[in-house]
Amino acid sequence: MLLPFRTTAAARLSAEESDSSSAYLGLNKQSKKKAKVVRKMSEYGMQLKEKQKAKFIYGVLEKPFRNYYEKAQKLHYGTTGENLMILLETRLDNVLFRMGFARTRDEARQIVSHRAVKVNGKTVNIPSYGVKVGDQIEIKEGARSSQHFKDIAEVTGSRRAPEWVESDLEKFAGKIVKLPTRDQIDVPVNEVQIVELYSK
Repeated sequence: MLLPFRTTAAARLSAEESDSSSAYLGLNKQSKKKAKVVRKMSEYGMQLKEKQKAKFIYGVLEKPFRNYYEKAQKLHYGTTGENLMILLETRLDNVLFRMGFARTRDEARQIVSHRAVKVNGKTVNIPSYGVKVGDQIEIKEGARSSQHFKDIAEVTGSRRAPEWVESDLEKFAGKIVKLPTRDQIDVPVNEVQIVELYSK
């Protein structure tokens, strides 16, 4: 009658040893989940990530973003990647943001869409409007006296405008003094990878 007990004890000991071995090896017998495999991002994946990042930062959808790329290819100065970044940077909504007339690019798009902006004395309500050297940009008088713009000035007052624009926060007026160079665009995007993606 002792034999079954010994067999059971031996089996239990064998199971305990197995469990102990499994624990030592870092295995969990109770877990049926497979260990996650960390895979290195492919070249295509990295290129796509850079494009998505640029689209998100500037608030541009795929079709107009592709149009910017094609326009950048046709310019006779600079590289395609640098030209792409300059075209994005000189959008009217981004310029408002750079001048401190909006706290975010999204807010800048709303300000332009609400017809609160003048370029060279004329109302412009297209956020993607491309500004040029010498353009005078201002917030309309009725809008800039509102509490909304006073709140904006409190937030952006300590923000330094880039060298390629002049900005007067008291008057909410500014000017494009030159086109930005790539090193003046503080956006963490690798435009070379975007060009490589579209070149395939």
